[in-house]
Amino acid sequence: MAAEPVWSVDPRTGKPREQVAVEATTAEVDRAVRAAHASREALADRTVRAAFLRTAADLLDGAGGQIAEAADAETALGPVRLTGELARTTAQLRAFADVVEEGSYLDVRIDLPDPGATPPRPDMRRWKIPLGVVAVYAASNFPLAFSVPGGDTASALAAGCPVVVKAHPDHPATSELCASLLRRAAAKAGLPEDVLVLVHGFEAGVELVRHPLVAAAGFTGSIRGGRALFDAAVARPVPIPFHGELGSLNPVVITPAAVGERAEEIGGGLAGSMTLGAGQFCTKPGFVLAPRGEDGDRFLAALTAGVSETEPSVMLDHRMRDAFVAGVAERAALAGVRTPVTPGAGGEHTVSAGVLDVDADRLADGGHRLLLEECFGPVTVVARYSSREEVTAVLGLLPGNLTATLHIAEEDADAAPLLAELTPLAGRVLVNGWPTGVAVAPAQHHGGPYPATTSTSTSVGATAIERWLRPVTYQSTPGHLLPPELRDGNPAAVPRR
Repeated sequence: MAAEPVWSVDPRTGKPREQVAVEATTAEVDRAVRAAHASREALADRTVRAAFLRTAADLLDGAGGQIAEAADAETALGPVRLTGELARTTAQLRAFADVVEEGSYLDVRIDLPDPGATPPRPDMRRWKIPLGVVAVYAASNFPLAFSVPGGDTASALAAGCPVVVKAHPDHPATSELCASLLRRAAAKAGLPEDVLVLVHGFEAGVELVRHPLVAAAGFTGSIRGGRALFDAAVARPVPIPFHGELGSLNPVVITPAAVGERAEEIGGGLAGSMTLGAGQFCTKPGFVLAPRGEDGDRFLAALTAGVSETEPSVMLDHRMRDAFVAGVAERAALAGVRTPVTPGAGGEHTVSAGVLDVDADRLADGGHRLLLEECFGPVTVVARYSSREEVTAVLGLLPGNLTATLHIAEEDADAAPLLAELTPLAGRVLVNGWPTGVAVAPAQHHGGPYPATTSTSTSVGATAIERWLRPVTYQSTPGHLLPPELRDGNPAAVPRR
């Protein structure tokens, strides 16, 4: 594997800015994984881990201006959005520090011996231990919250797992800056810097998932790339868990009663959600079932007006821009597809947001199934239905999703049956809201049936830590040999069952 230069590129012009690094060779990936693996024992102390996570958050916040400037130069996401994303990222690190200190994630369960039970029960004490080195694949659309210092990294470190991050080529300079701050935080907390190591390059990513000392992987990206890495992870001599977020259409169902009650409000809300961040959110509502008729027309008119007012935007890179332009052109060319607002190229380096409109009964035709696939960028498909039966038929065609949204009226007889139909399709089901915006909270679930994700886990929220742990039971083990969390008297003061 030859070492190639890694360039930071300005998406506003498509021109290289600076050479940031070189792609990691096979030998360098091996050294990175082995260095991370050697730091495992240093991460064993929960108090030290929590201090490390908080120190990392403080250092990132302290460099906030520099980080936002670097990320904007590479992603064109803008300083306001990036400042908010950094705040989310550091809050997430501090939240996981709290999770580590509180200790319930260890899921400690103790069964005292009972010789009279059938069968007799010995002393058994169960908790969870870290898997080992975690490979994290950074996302293009969130250079902070789902990249080097993001949720996969934070949750893995919180679990006690060292991390090797494969930087995304869209923001290598930002990745280097954030990695240096995390490594500095480790040193300040008394940990080896190699609890986090950064590598660059496509082939490095492939080598990483195949390395025998890598114990698990977290990925956010395309279906094609994620599936290739997932297949490599399970084809290893020793398969490993691969927690991939791959793609999502995020369907929306609007009832006749809802558009009758607030057509303009729903249309305007959808316009804002599907164009947010140039339509590059993984939770963008990309497919909408709306009723025919006058109320449905009012909804579509409000959506059209909102999208028409959106200025052309810069996507994360020119490859994504070209894929968007080609993708919407292919969809718009399908028979019966209307374009209330034509999406496509907004200029040499930009794209224009748009809306595609089609009759719902056309989706049963195999040639129109393309409309049921995610198109990354600022476009949504509105399918107009005439009956409740059409809604059920279309929902039966949809793949798994991160989210599903239902818009209902205050008194809506169809609300409960529709909610029941949407629930199997997604990991998060919303009512009368919009899916863009994923709160970092204990009850959050950011995942869903394939191809939304490759596992049943979440990548956001406190329970994301569970991906990097496995249970172990100690049976009839003398107390002095047990971890403090499992000893009589609970010297580690963790919740226990």
